[in-house]
Amino acid sequence: MKLAFAVYQVQYKYNNGTVRDEDADVLAYLQQKGLPIEKVVWDNPNIQWTHYKAVILKAPWDYHEKYSKFISWLDQLQNLGIPVWNEVDIVKWNSDKHYLADIAQKGLPVIPTRYIHQLDEVTESWFEGSDKWVIKPCISAGAKNTLLFEVAQWPEIASHLESWLKEEPYMLQPYVKEIQNGEWSLLYFGGKYSHSLLKTPKDADFRVQHYLGGKVDYQTASSNLIQQAQRYIDTFASNTLYARVDGVLINEVFHLMELELIEPYLFINGEESRLEAYYQAVLSKCPFLSGNE
Repeated sequence: MKLAFAVYQVQYKYNNGTVRDEDADVLAYLQQKGLPIEKVVWDNPNIQWTHYKAVILKAPWDYHEKYSKFISWLDQLQNLGIPVWNEVDIVKWNSDKHYLADIAQKGLPVIPTRYIHQLDEVTESWFEGSDKWVIKPCISAGAKNTLLFEVAQWPEIASHLESWLKEEPYMLQPYVKEIQNGEWSLLYFGGKYSHSLLKTPKDADFRVQHYLGGKVDYQTASSNLIQQAQRYIDTFASNTLYARVDGVLINEVFHLMELELIEPYLFINGEESRLEAYYQAVLSKCPFLSGNE
């Protein structure tokens, strides 16, 4: 039986700025290794999921636009007894950024976050300690409805937020000036560090996504930084196929911005060592591939 390599129906707004087709690179490498795996669009109604022994979530990049459908699909796979990597429960948890509160409760450094469910919850005291703030949806990807504003602009922001809150809750974070020095992304396959990079925003912006003009600089993180990031993996993502830990250094202490466990771009960039690390992680999660089930 085959493995499903789950992706989305391509929308080029998510691809802008990428140098390589990472999905094609990874899929080709896994197939060259002899794995019985094929690409499928996660929300294609014609797919018979029982034909697959397991599902690997690679690039369902539009899940946040079809959130209820995505959760129902995960439930369907779980009810059918089809293994999903990453696992369904951790994907559901990671799909809503309220998960950051769970991480903070464990004492791991996280950018301070407040959650807005109704506009009248927000008081003046919320804005103490910073002149600039960022808001974004709790269920989002790709910097959707992500805004940077100064406290004096709050009335204008609130006018937008009033209608947005009818659809979903939002989160509020202080603007972290260290983002101008770059946001670190550390990649882990099978719970083990693979590689890292530093993403910096383009001039006059704060968003580091490569498809929004951010610069990607592949750098090997220091052993201290790797150890700090490993704590998030060990506590919340030790059983994952893949994980990306995103954050900034503030006074040499790593502060988490996001723990990406659903569909992160993995920045493999065609490097064989990274492809091999991913392949080995797949083997470890799918023992039937080697007859060790």
